[in-house]
Amino acid sequence: MNNSNFYDVTKCDFGNPYEDIGKVINDIIAEVKVKQAKSCSNGNGKPGAVIYLPPADYHLKTQVVIDISFLKVVGSGHGFTSSSIRFNVPKKDWSNLHELWPGGSRIINDLPVDSTSSEKTGAAFLVERDGDPRISSVEFSNFNIDGLHFVDDGANDDNPENSYVNNKTGIYVASAQDSFRITGMGFIYLEHGIVVYHADALTIHNNFIAECGNCIELRGWGQASKVTDNLMGAGYKGYSIYAQNFAQLLVSTNNIFPRGASTIYFEQVTRSLLSNNILHAFYPGMVVLKKVSSENLISSNHFLRDHEPWQPMQTHDNGIVDSYGLLAIDGNNNTVTNNHFSEIIDKKYLKPSGVTPVIIHVVDGSSNYISNNNVVASEAHSEIGESAFKSQVGALLTTQQSSVIQTINVLIEKNSRNNTILDSGTDEQILLDKSVNAIRFTPKVPNGEKIL
Repeated sequence: MNNSNFYDVTKCDFGNPYEDIGKVINDIIAEVKVKQAKSCSNGNGKPGAVIYLPPADYHLKTQVVIDISFLKVVGSGHGFTSSSIRFNVPKKDWSNLHELWPGGSRIINDLPVDSTSSEKTGAAFLVERDGDPRISSVEFSNFNIDGLHFVDDGANDDNPENSYVNNKTGIYVASAQDSFRITGMGFIYLEHGIVVYHADALTIHNNFIAECGNCIELRGWGQASKVTDNLMGAGYKGYSIYAQNFAQLLVSTNNIFPRGASTIYFEQVTRSLLSNNILHAFYPGMVVLKKVSSENLISSNHFLRDHEPWQPMQTHDNGIVDSYGLLAIDGNNNTVTNNHFSEIIDKKYLKPSGVTPVIIHVVDGSSNYISNNNVVASEAHSEIGESAFKSQVGALLTTQQSSVIQTINVLIEKNSRNNTILDSGTDEQILLDKSVNAIRFTPKVPNGEKIL
């Protein structure tokens, strides 16, 4: 038996890590349990272990089940490269590409899933343990989990690799837990990147999560956690960040790029902070607060909504109309302040045709405070491109404006009362019942432009 608590998977006598890394890691965990079976004495605890993945491709055919605390699985590189771009390049051109697949310390999720499989069944890593205390201090760091392929979902897409569907998950945490860390990871071509139930003091930091159906899903309930400094973007059917029944959640300094159905979606999230994020989307409904999400601060974020410039993805959207808003709120006592909104899109792409797009929409709620938000809305005739990188960067750098688009900067529905709106739009740009809400309009100069 190995007396060390450090395991290099390429130097263990537990099988072939390249053929089935799942079985190897499970055997390592089994040995750690045997070594740490005795109860604590003389102040000594169960230190757990480190499992190291040197840079290589590791096929995973057996699900890893983690049911011990203080375990760290670590590699030497998140290894992200775009599979979506490759799969939308003609195969005849693949021989000209420098690399075809993600790299670094890469785990390939080869679990035998189908359309009937659950997210839990399709998870490369399943963390689950009942009883007390909660499982604690499990860490995933600096390696890649690759779902390899998406599958045909029956949507009649010319390319099934654009479906974002395969019933594969990267990390699935099913049990209540404490102080987990997911840092420096790469997730690609998974229908669900990270799914965590019942989180307490969770850190999801500095990961690259892209070309996944959903990126981060915090489910059940949770508290006092943070999602920070990540680069991510979900598919057009899913969420980049989803949180449910959460309190004191910090979502900050993330760069979230298209094409998620929602960039951030909160359900009954309270007393949390959403700040200093770069948010970019091709559809309305970028940030959604649902089911009486209350007492949240949304501050100093940059929202950009424009049109999908990459030809292979232009047939898809999230089905939400532009009257819904870029930020939609169902909740009370939220503060929305000092955000910048850019709606840069040709009028012909607005849905339904002729609609005046809404920026901030209080669907239902009272005593929300909306102040000092700036809206830039204009047409910018961006060009459609076959190169995802060139077309998207070209669209982002385009600032030539052919004409201003009229917007409803703030829409307060009639059933919403006691809200305060300050300096977030002119009289024509804010719709609300003045008899039950407080309003201070942004003044205009004589030529109709607002005073800066």
